[in-house]
Amino acid sequence: MKRDITEIPLNDKKSLVIAADNSGGIGLKAHDIVQTPYEVVSYYGFRVAVMECMAAGGTPLAVVLHNFSGDDVWPSLMKGIERGLEELGLADIPITGSTESNFSLVQSAIGIIVMGKKDRLAHDTILSVDNMKLAVIGSPLVGNEVLEREHEVLSLSLFQELCQLQDVVLLPVGSKGILHELRVLLNYEFPIHQINCDVDLDKSSGPATCCVVAYDSSLEQLLQNKCGHLFHQILVK
Repeated sequence: MKRDITEIPLNDKKSLVIAADNSGGIGLKAHDIVQTPYEVVSYYGFRVAVMECMAAGGTPLAVVLHNFSGDDVWPSLMKGIERGLEELGLADIPITGSTESNFSLVQSAIGIIVMGKKDRLAHDTILSVDNMKLAVIGSPLVGNEVLEREHEVLSLSLFQELCQLQDVVLLPVGSKGILHELRVLLNYEFPIHQINCDVDLDKSSGPATCCVVAYDSSLEQLLQNKCGHLFHQILVK
């Protein structure tokens, strides 16, 4: 299974995991498509990168912020990242980065990189379709929906809990939608009519507002209890 990260071996036991996310046209500039505070922009950008890192088995070590929205918004962008780190209990992790201050863009833009360290001896266990169960945790949301339907967003703290479970494989869902991540997970180009789920499988999930989870059947009740209304069963016909 190919994840949306880069993994670089450091030695026989450890690897460096690098994950990234970008956003453009989201902020408080006049030409931005979605008007929202910069703290919110960086928080959700950080979410995507850190979830990709953690889902691949990485423990976050550092965050890099690329800011193309102006010097004056840097403190707000930092607050959003710090909010995410606090939710994960990782407030001491260093944040570095740079701002484009020579030229002023008409739309907001940022990039966020999360770097982590992974135990190379720990591997994802992908079960066969016959032996695994599948679900979506959270709802696919994009743009203003992320702010208006925040109660449907998979929280960082819950995602962290899920990452710590045994016999569970997680894939954050981004702009390509749930169906794409299912095909990556199962390594099979099945048509959408073979999937039964009560959320939209083709819709963008924006800043990883949901994830696909493959899990051992013995964990179903535990996952339902942890996730509550965010749990959506997937059935493959």
